[in-house]
Amino acid sequence: MTTVKCPTCQTPVAWQPENQYRPFCSQRCKLIDLGAWADEQHAIPALPETPEEWDALHHD
Repeated sequence: MTTVKCPTCQTPVAWQPENQYRPFCSQRCKLIDLGAWADEQHAIPALPETPEEWDALHHD
């Protein structure tokens, strides 16, 4: 059986189909993570799309 750490609280979690919250240990931890994404505490890096974004990146 594979075990992973809950991304929110680091509790060991069994990676099984029966665990409806995987990789989280509970709905609470899942909602905490969702809230962090909604508050923009988490982000996926992306390259600038316009010349203005490139300029802002290299001239701050």
